[in-house]
Amino acid sequence: MDERELLLLGLLKIQSQHGYQINEFITKNLSRVTTMKKATAYALLENMRKKGLIDENISQEGNRPQRKVYSITPAGDAAFDTLLKTYLIQPGQITFTLDIALMFIGNLRVEEVIAMLDERIHLLLEQIDTYERAPKHGYELGSRLAVEHVLAHLRLDLAWLQSAKETIIQESSSGSGK
Repeated sequence: MDERELLLLGLLKIQSQHGYQINEFITKNLSRVTTMKKATAYALLENMRKKGLIDENISQEGNRPQRKVYSITPAGDAAFDTLLKTYLIQPGQITFTLDIALMFIGNLRVEEVIAMLDERIHLLLEQIDTYERAPKHGYELGSRLAVEHVLAHLRLDLAWLQSAKETIIQESSSGSGK
């Protein structure tokens, strides 16, 4: 099980919902803390149904097409509780695609590396600005803390990138870099 299942179980703990409602809520309200796509959500819901963590019922309102409505089961409630406590305690593995790319910067000219890092810094500044300008009203404490955590990581990444860029410039000019 992973944090995406925690997210889905948590949403179903609040209320039973059909898949479209879940995906719409994630897209509108949680896109700053998760990149889960619709297909992944549906696959996870089906997997959790098979495990007995959620129930699926068919609902139809008026002339609308039938919809699958998902509800958390007692087993799902217990799994939610376990996952919530696990993820609050256990630090996760932080991986950045940048780290793999950095291992091979010696294959590029220093000027190219600096230009690409400048572009990454620019994009990171835009991302930080988007988070900082996001409306803060209506967030409950947990949601606000999750967004603030992401923002703290982005700011730290920005500071590290700027420092790394300076290191690359200094080492390339002194001849100690490759």
